[in-house]
Amino acid sequence: MIDFRAMRILAVETATLAGSAALLEDGQVIGETSLEIPVTHSERLMAMVDRLLQECGRDIQKMDALAVSIGPGSFTGLRVGIATIKGLALTLGLPVAPVPTLDALASNLPFADATVCPLLDARKGEVYCSLYRWREDRMERLWDYLALPPQTAAERLAPPVIVIGDGVPACQPFLSQLGPGVRVAPASHSAPSAAVVGLLGGAAFVAGHAVAGDALQPLYLRPSEAELKARHR
Repeated sequence: MIDFRAMRILAVETATLAGSAALLEDGQVIGETSLEIPVTHSERLMAMVDRLLQECGRDIQKMDALAVSIGPGSFTGLRVGIATIKGLALTLGLPVAPVPTLDALASNLPFADATVCPLLDARKGEVYCSLYRWREDRMERLWDYLALPPQTAAERLAPPVIVIGDGVPACQPFLSQLGPGVRVAPASHSAPSAAVVGLLGGAAFVAGHAVAGDALQPLYLRPSEAELKARHR
């Protein structure tokens, strides 16, 4: 059996504007870097990874595995993150743990005393969402991964519930109708992080859910704008 505690993992999260990269060793986060500025991930991701490796005194050639957030989220951001990790996996011969972004976002709130609903802005009048509860040592998912109008997402919730993510503002007018049993997670926890992606990735390796680089696929939930345009040609 793979021992996560002995693994060296590079993790990347690019599903939202707040892209990040993290290094984990022996089940611990030894370094993480993030940026939330209007610059595309393609312009900064490898520079971020290189800087992280340098500052932690680590060599990419000595990683044991990779982990990446696979969505749902920004189509462009996901393509950049997945392509980067896929390239590294194929070049270095490393396995990859694909981590759903909503799982990572919900896992920002371990030991939550209520259900947790991560909400990501999906644009086009929708949010990506799911529902989780803390059970023993992990977040247990209760819903499918969904893309819903904000009102519909809010109407599915039953307080007490904690909402988290950049999709909360779009849902706020409808969440307010549910009363004080709806709590909003702090802004400091509102973005998925590469560190959490790495920790969930480690658990995925132990469970045998890693894939080869060429098998890595995004979780989009709905067609991209380019795909929609192609369908109507």
